[in-house]
Amino acid sequence: MANPNSFGSKSTLSVGGTDYTVYRIDTVAGHERLPFSLKVLLENLLRTEDGANVTKEQIESLGSWVADSEPSTEIQFTPARVVMQDFTGVPCIVDLATMREAVAELGGDPKRINPLAPAELVIDHSVIADLFGSPDALERNVEIEYERNGERYQFLRWGQTAFDDFKVVPPGTGIVHQVNIENLAKVTYSRTFGGELTAYPDTVVGTDSHTTMVNGLGVLGWGVGGIEAEAAMLGQPVSMLIPRVVGFKLTGEIPAGVTATDVVLTITDMLRKHGVVGKFVEFYGTGVASVPLANRATIGNMSPEFGSTAAIFPVDDVTLDYLRFTGRPDETVALVEAYSKEQGLWHDPSVEPTYSEYLELDLSTVVPSIAGPKRPQDRIELTAAKSQFEVDLQNYAAAPAKDTVDEAVEGSFPASDPGAITPDTENEVVEAARPATTRISKPVDVTVDGETFELDHGHVAIAAITSCTNTSNPSVMLAAGLLARNAVAKGLESKPWVKTTMAPGSKVVTDYYEKAGLWGDLESLGFYLVGYGCTTCIGNSGPLKEEISASVNDNDLAVTAVLSGNRNFEGRINPDVKMNYLASPPLVIAYALAGTMDFDFAQQPLGKGKDGEDVFLADIWPSADEVQATIDGSIDTEMFTQQYAAVFDGDERWKSLPTPDGDVFEWDAQSTYVRKPPYFEGMTMDPAPVTDITGARVLAKLGDSVTTDHISPAGSIKADSPAGQYLTEHGVDRKDFNSYGSRRGNHEVMIRGTFANIRLKNLLLDGVEGGYTRDFTTEAGDQAFIYDASQHYQEQGIPLVVLGGKEYGSGSSRDWAAKGTNLLGVKAVITESFERIHRSNLIGMGVVPLQFPAGETWETLGLDGTEEISITGLEQLNEGVTPKTLTVVATPTAHSPEGKQTVEFDAVVRIDTPGEADYYRNGGILQYVLRSLV
Repeated sequence: MANPNSFGSKSTLSVGGTDYTVYRIDTVAGHERLPFSLKVLLENLLRTEDGANVTKEQIESLGSWVADSEPSTEIQFTPARVVMQDFTGVPCIVDLATMREAVAELGGDPKRINPLAPAELVIDHSVIADLFGSPDALERNVEIEYERNGERYQFLRWGQTAFDDFKVVPPGTGIVHQVNIENLAKVTYSRTFGGELTAYPDTVVGTDSHTTMVNGLGVLGWGVGGIEAEAAMLGQPVSMLIPRVVGFKLTGEIPAGVTATDVVLTITDMLRKHGVVGKFVEFYGTGVASVPLANRATIGNMSPEFGSTAAIFPVDDVTLDYLRFTGRPDETVALVEAYSKEQGLWHDPSVEPTYSEYLELDLSTVVPSIAGPKRPQDRIELTAAKSQFEVDLQNYAAAPAKDTVDEAVEGSFPASDPGAITPDTENEVVEAARPATTRISKPVDVTVDGETFELDHGHVAIAAITSCTNTSNPSVMLAAGLLARNAVAKGLESKPWVKTTMAPGSKVVTDYYEKAGLWGDLESLGFYLVGYGCTTCIGNSGPLKEEISASVNDNDLAVTAVLSGNRNFEGRINPDVKMNYLASPPLVIAYALAGTMDFDFAQQPLGKGKDGEDVFLADIWPSADEVQATIDGSIDTEMFTQQYAAVFDGDERWKSLPTPDGDVFEWDAQSTYVRKPPYFEGMTMDPAPVTDITGARVLAKLGDSVTTDHISPAGSIKADSPAGQYLTEHGVDRKDFNSYGSRRGNHEVMIRGTFANIRLKNLLLDGVEGGYTRDFTTEAGDQAFIYDASQHYQEQGIPLVVLGGKEYGSGSSRDWAAKGTNLLGVKAVITESFERIHRSNLIGMGVVPLQFPAGETWETLGLDGTEEISITGLEQLNEGVTPKTLTVVATPTAHSPEGKQTVEFDAVVRIDTPGEADYYRNGGILQYVLRSLV
């Protein structure tokens, strides 16, 4: 459909002798007061206006945006491109391959299924740190990676040849978000449409929530489910409400001794407390110019951790300098500057846009911090890390004897005033009264490689420099290298029980470490290169040494991990590790030297130096001047141009992989990695009518902050789990199980791993952790694996629901958290609140998201999960009406306690836009797209 150009915005911009078609923002009334991010959306609507999906009224609504109003106006955003990593990207390509077959079965041309927007996939999630602490760790880990993932890699190579506009960055290159900012991102895109070379803002959606890292470069983008990404690749716009925009003013400069990691943990803490879920965050003010691009990217990266959709910096001279520095062509930089200034997208610190809400941070007030033991927003000032660890350990290790607690309480409160004792005051008394000798401790002797040492609660089992958040930032990476140099010079060593790993986000990091002469010092402390990928941050930490793992499990020790990542959720990092902490790269090394979280860097020495004197962290911490001098002397543009010159080519292993051909993929019936999913089986051109949900049972009753890490299959596959049993039945040896992430292209494995996290607490059961539920198809409602119970329910035609609490589905934008929910037979999820991406993904898989009435929970309503659930009112969708509420009736069953009453309430329907209603009516977004294309 042609662009009606209702505002006369189409114009021409000449840069360096080349003419570009542009769509001028200043033709829309009200544009000048819009935040940077909404100006980008405004241009997007002007350029894609078609009178149907994108209308004149939508554009006017955005121009007249009311900052303090709640989001209510739907717009259709068309991203310039899609970026993926291999865990979430493989299912996308599997689905596209399956859609080609489905199109053929419906009488269409399979080649119609083809990316219409450029798509790039970076293989970065498959390398596991199996080997560490040795010079050949990288080579061996890559060999193992290819052995494990050959089938997947062959499939992706087929996709690269079968689909147009789809490129793959091979393994061993870097982390998707670092490769994105260092090479793939354009800031201003140019592409030919209808014979016209058009310039427009680079925008992106990605299948990983940390796609927001590119926000630091002035590129608007965020993570979406793989389901939405597939639709975007196929030309479908992303349906969204015009968001609230939070203005975050930066002033001052970072003080000495403080890192970009400390800044981002402080911002995460502030924004979580403020509440920014579903909003854009935009940084502005005089302090912006003093924030290096790498620090901006670090802040943007953590957007999912504080819950915002995006966290963007505007374009300015810092942006241009970074583009030049990373080897972008001169004509690209010239276009970015000219286009940004012409469109009013250039940052002017003297102009303050209108924002919905305002926050401010004086960077000079930031102090060194870590975050943990289970959420990125749980910031702890480093000076309080030891005392906070002692408090947190109570939740992970055996508590002191009851009489110790009783004595402390009885000695502090008079018997005549029992009302003085509350849970809070009791905890305060217990902590205050607890003498040092009663601190929880459980030392165990362990012998590894002939060396015997004590292992105890809090000991650091993993110290990992990993993850896109920090490995893209030379200031913290070189600070880590310099700290290592200073530690080695003093004669310090990492503790023998610490698994030390180094996984940079791109090969440029290796280059500048070599030029600075720091590799030897890092390796002296055990930080050998283990791979270029996400590793520890996504659960690919690899196993601990057998003797340490056995001691941890046999003695139920609460050991810890310290990583320079962005995620530290329970059960994510390593199955043997209960407590996980985020820290800057230099602090990761410091904790490897300390060997325990039960440590005060200000008061306790890291060890004795060669001269016999105590060495403290302050003695080896590099100065800001030293770090900057090392950056200036060891990083240059040639490193970027050389490493990215052949970024899509790969090494000999990649090039020599046998590559299938043909427009339609030939599925291997024996494959345990890539299988044809069942989403389109029996599909017809006309969708079946929506029906109400009757006679449903509760599959899981969950509490607050259940993340997609609890829901989506991730990490290692246990032998006795349903997924492990499936692989064993299909002839796969235990050593070859690989991870859930690597097997995302096999729905049979993934459905068995949904809701199977070892730390999941399904409150249908008392005190049980893991992927279990009560199976109400049995007379007694016996305990069973969630997958097994689901199969029994589906065999009997019984629909399922999930009950949840606050922030349900926060975490990574994982399509399998929704796909698995759907394939388990769940028809509705009822919670107190949803995370944005997961709510959208549930609709995309045909599962209706509902919320309890304001102020109510499953607990206050008296739901215990034994009831039979009916949900009525959904059938209104067949008439084109999206109901605001549905009636939920929970009726007692034979499994319910005696005397239990029927509960009825009105649940809020979280189908937020007409587009989402269309997806739900069609049974999901893929079915909607497929029908549209045919």
